[in-house]
Amino acid sequence: MFKLICFDLDGTLVDSVPDLAAAVNCMLSDLDRARASEDEVRGWVGNGAQVLVQRALSGSVNIADDIDPALFNDALALFLKHYSANVYTHSVLYPNVKETLTALRDAGFKLAIVTNKPMVQTTPVLALAGISEFFEVVLGGDSLAEKKPHPLPLLHCLEHYQLKAEDALMVGDSKNDIIAAQAANFTSFGLTYGYNYGIPISDSNPDFVADDISELLTAVKLK
Repeated sequence: MFKLICFDLDGTLVDSVPDLAAAVNCMLSDLDRARASEDEVRGWVGNGAQVLVQRALSGSVNIADDIDPALFNDALALFLKHYSANVYTHSVLYPNVKETLTALRDAGFKLAIVTNKPMVQTTPVLALAGISEFFEVVLGGDSLAEKKPHPLPLLHCLEHYQLKAEDALMVGDSKNDIIAAQAANFTSFGLTYGYNYGIPISDSNPDFVADDISELLTAVKLK
């Protein structure tokens, strides 16, 4: 039924919040601001580094409209410095990720990464997590002119493989993944355990909803 499966990274394959939270708090400490809890940061992740920093400076998922541009630029540079030095210190793969990717690859599926994470961080996370080998195409949030929830990254994957939308599946944990999939006419597979701002992934009406990534094997008829 499917030939191409695109995966989000943070919250889908890798629980990266421990390292993201550490970097956010190093940044906030450098700026003499109050630290954030790991749970707070978990609710801010999903739209790329710039939005994460804006939310951290706002202390809320809702970005303040009075953030000083110079402060933001300083904060972003600090966050990127701290996070790039420790992208996979406390992060871990979610259960059954490697086994599922192995089964999909061995069955002949084309696998791609479509994340909003900058490429300078995406590449080492994939390598340190031991899953780089599964993906021929890797798109970060800064790879193209648009990022999720815009459909452009998914359409780029279709063009790369010369496939049609009905050949493709998008796997993710947030509404950005599902919105992008729906806009690109991909089938969507939503995971319940990731980062979705405290909103059930089912609210975005994905075609499949699962608590474990291994359930993907059933969705693609391998089980």
